[in-house]
Amino acid sequence: MPSLNGSAAPSGGPHHAVTTETSAARERLLLAASDLFCRQGINATGVDAIVAAAGTAKTTLYKAFGSKEGLIEAVLEHEGSAWRDWFIGQVDALPGDASAKLVHLFDVLKKWFAEEHFYGCPFINAVGECDKDDDRMRTIALKHKGLVMEKIRELARAARPDDPEGLAHEMALLIDGAIVSALITRDPGVADHARNAAQRVLMRS
Repeated sequence: MPSLNGSAAPSGGPHHAVTTETSAARERLLLAASDLFCRQGINATGVDAIVAAAGTAKTTLYKAFGSKEGLIEAVLEHEGSAWRDWFIGQVDALPGDASAKLVHLFDVLKKWFAEEHFYGCPFINAVGECDKDDDRMRTIALKHKGLVMEKIRELARAARPDDPEGLAHEMALLIDGAIVSALITRDPGVADHARNAAQRVLMRS
């Protein structure tokens, strides 16, 4: 790994070992917190449970994230980035034109809903848990939603050029509704109903 002055930095030294260990501990904390937040809820999950699951000390958590709130934000950023990469990649790989992709993106969601550890959308869950007068979680969720909407709008512009924004919002409502319904019912088949609704919406385009 090159150093800042362009020479080769020594590998395997004490600093490298500490950095690697810290990075590994941070990753364990992110994964443990993500699992606990999704399964038990953010408010119901204490710092003690997170560090126990991650096999780290509280000092490591505070050094890496500053606070539980900092960890929550890091978890949402980590989960959101990974989910968006997966979802957009899956949608891009769907056959057909933009209209077909908008319809069959619900088949992509169905695969997610069928996973053993599907606990709904972390962002929807976080907003549902937080103080409704506190906009912090809502702002984080809207950032994630905005990035997903960029892909939906791209497809909507091709599928309904005279009203892409309207179509994008209609699809977003069906997506959010399917996610919440799948969480409540534990039935991946709700994605089929959402796909059928999307098909009827596209028929009007």
